[in-house]
Amino acid sequence: MRERKRIARLLLTDITLARTDNITVHIRLRGGQDHTLTLPLPLASWQIRQTPTEVVSAIDTLLEEHTDSEIAAILTSKGMVSGTGQPLHARLIRQIGKAYQLRSHTQRLREEGLLTLNDIARHLGVGLSTVKTWRNAGLLTGRRANDKNEYLYQLPSPDLARPRRGRPPRKPSPAGKTTTTSTTRSAV
Repeated sequence: MRERKRIARLLLTDITLARTDNITVHIRLRGGQDHTLTLPLPLASWQIRQTPTEVVSAIDTLLEEHTDSEIAAILTSKGMVSGTGQPLHARLIRQIGKAYQLRSHTQRLREEGLLTLNDIARHLGVGLSTVKTWRNAGLLTGRRANDKNEYLYQLPSPDLARPRRGRPPRKPSPAGKTTTTSTTRSAV
């Protein structure tokens, strides 16, 4: 290293460095020769690791219909990666959404007027498990809001056919057949 510095002192008489949009270096050698080098400015570290714009726009469009893990699976299958070259996953999708101020899937569903589980249960005057049972039975329409299997629900029509509360009625015995119980045993 010491020899390189010594050789550079012997060969170079003047170095001028100008940093604007590019880095320009003017070098004057002892023999009278002049050289000019122009180099682009190096990118900052955050610019090197920045998420590509096509990935951000794809995330923004997919947030309308999909959760974070579904988006990660879709984009990974298309070969898209993060700014650092890593495969996408649900947590990274959330971080990218926050960094680029994208509305989440849940926020978009709420803006469409969908209600949370507590809101729909309060509106219908039923319990939380009843709302889930009705959704599974097809009486209520719900859309998956996140990766935790939480749903947001559409407000049902006022003429919603509510299932009967309480125990289901007993099945009637077949016609003509009666059941007899044995009364030969007595309680002790």
